[in-house]
Amino acid sequence: MNLKRVIINAAHFLVLRDKNNYRYDQSSLFLQMDDKRQNHDALPEKVVIKLESLPRYVVVFNPIEQERPCVISVLATSPQVTVTLTDGSSLPTQISAVWKSPTDMVTDIYQISFVSRLSALGLAVFQLTESFNYRASVKSNVAIYLRSRDVTVSKKKPFSVKILESSTDDFFIENQHMQVWFNGVTGLMESIKRKDNQAKQKVQMEFVWYGTRPFKDKSGAYLFLPDGEAKAYISKQAAITRVTKGPLFSEVVSFYQHFHQIVRLYNLPGVEGLSLDVSIVVDIHDQINRELAMRLSTDIESGDTFFTDLNGFQIQPRKYFQKLPLQANFYPMSAMAYIQDDLFRLTLHTAQSLGVSSIHSGQLEVILDRRLMQDDNRGLGQGLKDNKVTCNRFRILLEKRATSNKVQDSRPVSFPSLLSHITSMHLSHDVLAMPVTPRPQNVPPIRTWHPLSTPIPCDFHMLNMRTLQSEVVSAPGLEMALILHRKGFDCGLEAKTLGFNCTTTQGKLSLEGLFQGLDIRSVQPMSLSLLYPTEPFNSSLVSMRPMEISTFRIRLV
Repeated sequence: MNLKRVIINAAHFLVLRDKNNYRYDQSSLFLQMDDKRQNHDALPEKVVIKLESLPRYVVVFNPIEQERPCVISVLATSPQVTVTLTDGSSLPTQISAVWKSPTDMVTDIYQISFVSRLSALGLAVFQLTESFNYRASVKSNVAIYLRSRDVTVSKKKPFSVKILESSTDDFFIENQHMQVWFNGVTGLMESIKRKDNQAKQKVQMEFVWYGTRPFKDKSGAYLFLPDGEAKAYISKQAAITRVTKGPLFSEVVSFYQHFHQIVRLYNLPGVEGLSLDVSIVVDIHDQINRELAMRLSTDIESGDTFFTDLNGFQIQPRKYFQKLPLQANFYPMSAMAYIQDDLFRLTLHTAQSLGVSSIHSGQLEVILDRRLMQDDNRGLGQGLKDNKVTCNRFRILLEKRATSNKVQDSRPVSFPSLLSHITSMHLSHDVLAMPVTPRPQNVPPIRTWHPLSTPIPCDFHMLNMRTLQSEVVSAPGLEMALILHRKGFDCGLEAKTLGFNCTTTQGKLSLEGLFQGLDIRSVQPMSLSLLYPTEPFNSSLVSMRPMEISTFRIRLV
């Protein structure tokens, strides 16, 4: 809660046109976060923006160092909404229904999605107005696959809902880059067809159970001791699948007893539209000694080699060894894992740390949740029985290798592509939406805020930038610490129509004029811990090699 207050009050001060209007009121904050939790172990829920006669404002923060075209979604009490920028220009908008169950639509809450280009590390201001003349808004269409389930579907205006009682035909969603096909029986993904390639690439999703062995030590908090290979997840009832299609995004939601899966495809040029956004909400609190895993099966001839990241910093090749027990072939995945051959690379990006393996050629397998009833005698003193409903977020990225570049799995290192790096950044650093708290008096004039005057190169990441404490008094000093990371990337993957809003500069970054309205007085390279200065240089041009992390002590005026 305290961190949220810091973010809210900093954003409040920065977006005000007249800084003299800034007042800190602990009982009535100017902004509020877009989501809230009912209690400490509940999933976050979106705040509903109540639309009345006066317009409502939403401030959105982009936490990455590059411009970001993206779809922003908020909840509101009316479908008749116009979304505008501070200069009055309208934005394309998609209105979607909100559901409280697989087939029951909420009557008085609507999802308002709009597309905008957010500046690097900037704060954007959007105005939501209830309007009956909303030509830029388009309502999404919904199709529900019941698969012979005896379920009632609530259809409410103004949305079109098509009910398919017993259809088992495969279906797809698409954008300008790809078609994604789904199984008509299970509602799970089957294949991806890139628009630049006529053939479908198999990317089959399935879910499996792992048990624990019945003798000696059993699986627990620290040990993974399965009773053999995974067994297919079999649901007692057929899944209900809800397909939503609109101009800004399309999504497929499949509901099973122990999880529901959301696959969303954004209809945007560039990074957002080149990968699949996957969310899996898991609840296995009624299971005994079971572990749920997601498996992706493809036609990629990866053999016994796959790749995982090491703490999000570098990539490590892994091999599946048949002579080792199954559990010895699982590795931690904190940011991504991928498999590849001479033609394609499939990358699974993750927003949370999970265990991953490749049991067979062309497969990736991720453990989603574990429920184990016994202690494994490694110090915890209890089993894993406090399971809560959890949401696992992923991005699935299928890339084609350039014909002139052959993959070499025998190399001791491997690198993600630049597209993969930026996709991982988008997943790990989501935009923060902050509605302005409704108040009886008029909202003071607010504006967008752009901290950078020039874009940072695509392969640079600003790990941290913070004020250093004064060495004389217990107060903030005049100097700042700037920690930069230059990423290493694989150039052997096709990079057509990526729509990047940045470039690479051979590892050079000019700090002079980088920050809006501020000049660099001095730049002092430091050790990573900021304790020891290294060789000084007079220029403000920073040069870094791939995979380097560098720390600088800078003074701004």
